[in-house]
Amino acid sequence: MISTYHRPQTLDEALTLLAQPNTVPLGGGTLLSHPTTDPVSVVDLQRLGLDALRVNGNELQIGATCTLQALLESELCPQALQAPIKLEAPINIRNTATVAGTLVASDGRSTIATMLLAMDTKVTINNPSATTIGLSEFLLTRPKGLITSITIPLNTKLAFEFVSRTPADKPIVCAAISQWNSGRTRLTLGGYGKSPMLAMDGTEADGLEIAAGNAYHEANDEWASAEYRMDVAATLSKRCLEKI
Repeated sequence: MISTYHRPQTLDEALTLLAQPNTVPLGGGTLLSHPTTDPVSVVDLQRLGLDALRVNGNELQIGATCTLQALLESELCPQALQAPIKLEAPINIRNTATVAGTLVASDGRSTIATMLLAMDTKVTINNPSATTIGLSEFLLTRPKGLITSITIPLNTKLAFEFVSRTPADKPIVCAAISQWNSGRTRLTLGGYGKSPMLAMDGTEADGLEIAAGNAYHEANDEWASAEYRMDVAATLSKRCLEKI
């Protein structure tokens, strides 16, 4: 239950409000739309200009309140990121859900979090000063503070593959690869658990399929067995490597 609504004009004002107890940011509103009996104050971020997409050298800076659909439709969006965005949510949700809010709420079945984790994405958080951390650390620790931007590299080769019950379902297993010119290769896996899994981050791609299989050796749940996921993860990782 929303008890108080704030619409600050500046980031400093928003951070001051968010420091108060039982106060949360309001971006797209998809998380706050879930009913709750607990009173909560919300801080609307719409006036803060945090929805821009900016290229800085070989990086794309995504404003925290940029919607999934706006990112998908932008000419700056890497092609390999488009499928994970579409799988993350239907278009009516993508039109309101923000990139930052999606990451905050993400679990292991989040396709966009899986792809961004492979890209070694950076997250800038204000609490109250700005700190930039890797998405891997963010997903592990879920630190307090207001996300202001998400930064992804534009100079990597990317690939994404998935298996799901239907084309529109969240994947049972998905794999994402990012490879730099130096040969550095990051493999992440989604479809299971509390957050996507970093299966490999090496100077080259050798051992990729083995790493993928080993990462899911305990991945049993109501959707699939660990044995199934181990086999599929290895296959999808091989396909990703062939695509790049």
